[in-house]
Amino acid sequence: MNARLPRSGLWFLLVGAAAALTHLLVFEASRRHLLPELANALGFAVAFGVSFAGHRRLSFRDTGTPLATSLRRFLVTALAGFASNEVVFVLLLRGLGWPALPSLVLALVLAAGQTYVLSRLWAFRR
Repeated sequence: MNARLPRSGLWFLLVGAAAALTHLLVFEASRRHLLPELANALGFAVAFGVSFAGHRRLSFRDTGTPLATSLRRFLVTALAGFASNEVVFVLLLRGLGWPALPSLVLALVLAAGQTYVLSRLWAFRR
């Protein structure tokens, strides 16, 4: 087993937690002024910067991928994760009538796995 994988996975979790916290804080601050789906999108947009910088510098710091390439690829990866997030969020919130915050937390957790796999295998390919 590659010794870098556990360290990369730990950094991914820590960076992901920081980005998720950023996402949640922006969501909470804006949801009284926006539809929950738009507050979720705003949270994603702000957290994207935290996520990309942290993953580039920490989770996948030994990547051989040029910065611009990683940024483009990670944007596609993050948008795919956000699409999954938004679908789950809306299904829980509107379809099942869950409260907004628990809906968002579960949506973030489910999208995180997808984002890790796409980041590791494509966006920050070693």
